[in-house]
Amino acid sequence: MTTTLGAVFRPQLAPERLRSVVRAADAAGLDELWLWEDCFREGGISTGAAALAWSERLRVGIGLLPVPLRNVAVTAMEAASLHRMFPGRPILGVGHGVQDWMGQVGARVESPLTLLREHLRALRALLAGETVTTKGRYVALDDVTLDWPPPGPVDVLAGGMGPRTVRLTGEAADGTILTADTSADGVRQACGLIREGRVAAGRDPDGHRVVVYLLTATGDGARERLEAELVAEGHAADAGLGVAGDARAVADAVRRLAEAGADTVVLQPTGDEPDPEGFVRFAAEDVRPLLA
Repeated sequence: MTTTLGAVFRPQLAPERLRSVVRAADAAGLDELWLWEDCFREGGISTGAAALAWSERLRVGIGLLPVPLRNVAVTAMEAASLHRMFPGRPILGVGHGVQDWMGQVGARVESPLTLLREHLRALRALLAGETVTTKGRYVALDDVTLDWPPPGPVDVLAGGMGPRTVRLTGEAADGTILTADTSADGVRQACGLIREGRVAAGRDPDGHRVVVYLLTATGDGARERLEAELVAEGHAADAGLGVAGDARAVADAVRRLAEAGADTVVLQPTGDEPDPEGFVRFAAEDVRPLLA
């Protein structure tokens, strides 16, 4: 099975830069462009809608929307609108969000795991066209139905890092998004937890998409930029995460993650990537052919 290849438009870039990166990715034939709703930068739905409108074939992932910031009905309305306007191209991911950021805006909850479970169950039901009434610890809906649900089934992905959250993504989501802190061994461990969650929930243990980010640097100063970012994120420079080098080195790193169980590998440039448009072209035109 061919690995899906994506790249990230990092929110360290100003919103007005998005259009040129989208156009470059679409023209180069990149499979997927992913966006982040990081506090306090670009909004996920607004940038996702713009990226879809500025492209013709590009699939656009939002990975991820922090559920403490969002009423589930609003998430469902926005997701359904994107799926109806751009069928087959949006990919929606939700998750806990960074807890310090959630605290800054007064949205931090006592049990993020409970909130994510309740949000996922309600969101998937609403997007399936169901009428939802529920009163949980955090999510409460009374006879809510979308007037404009997606015309067919759509997947909802969830981000996870800790073992309990990763297991929950198998139980309650259609796919899992893993951060760039995840090694090939980490992907294998996550796949095992996902499978446990799906079996416990009575779901097909194999019907689940796994997306993992891969910190990637190429071109002049690639190794130095990669190591500096790893150190800034609290890792050792030689932590064995990410990849620096040419297209063949990157393709080899992608294969290792795919062999561990990843269906989609999303190349994540360093925050100081000097040429974001060139990076998405590199992913599509140089790395992608080596994965065929």
